[in-house]
Amino acid sequence: MAKYFNRHFLKTLALSTGVGAVSGYAVYSYLGSNDTEVQVQNGIEQRYYKIFENKETKWDSNWDKRQSKSLVKPVDSNKSDLQDKYDKKIESQKSRATRHIFLIRHGQYNLSGETDGDRKLTELGRKQALFTGERLSILDFPWTTITQSTLTRAMETCSIIQTQLPANIPLTSSDLLTEGAPIQPDPPSKHWKPELYFFRDGARIEAAFRKFIHRAPPDQKDDSYELIVCHANVIRYFVMRALQLNPEAWLRLSLDHASITWLSIYPNGRVSLRCYSNSGYMPPEAISR
Repeated sequence: MAKYFNRHFLKTLALSTGVGAVSGYAVYSYLGSNDTEVQVQNGIEQRYYKIFENKETKWDSNWDKRQSKSLVKPVDSNKSDLQDKYDKKIESQKSRATRHIFLIRHGQYNLSGETDGDRKLTELGRKQALFTGERLSILDFPWTTITQSTLTRAMETCSIIQTQLPANIPLTSSDLLTEGAPIQPDPPSKHWKPELYFFRDGARIEAAFRKFIHRAPPDQKDDSYELIVCHANVIRYFVMRALQLNPEAWLRLSLDHASITWLSIYPNGRVSLRCYSNSGYMPPEAISR
């Protein structure tokens, strides 16, 4: 079955690669004797894809340092009585619920404001926040918590969203979630100078990631649906870190105002990006970034 799957997958990959080929270019595939290589030729360019060769994954299952084994002090495995207690402790520390984290960017705001108090939402920004609140209401998830950045534009956005949701959802605020420069981007950007920005903000935004983005604790029995209202750079960095992708690529991602980004963190530490910068529920004229 595995051999059939490998061969079928490779054939599919070869065919799909040639779908968009321009007339006059040859596309063909070669299946090696060990079913591990696909050679695709498009004009003079040749690429070799190694598939199923390396069985070891690069994914770090203990990326949040909350895997059950890492939460229990190891014991001497030769002592059976201690080993039994150790195994029970590991079992008791296992995560059993999924955290659904909805990262909401603030709405459009007054860019010309000199102070945070002046950088309030524009009329369009307030409409965007209302559209997002209505969307979250329609989704009708059992919202668990709301956490907001302490900057004015985020708190205003959060306040408008709350008008569309049940009144009893616990609300907290965090300075860790305020906007900043998480890490020097690659490729570099002339708009992000001086390097002091990254030196000043990077550790704080990383601390925010460690605080808010992790698997559910052992005592959480039910899945949670958590709202975090914050900022574009924070969300972009969170997404790259959670997916264990190169965080220096954060600036390559674009994010609409008041959009919804949905991360699911499963008990085994796997992370799924359910949607990114979703603003399709807004009318076209209301979408901005």
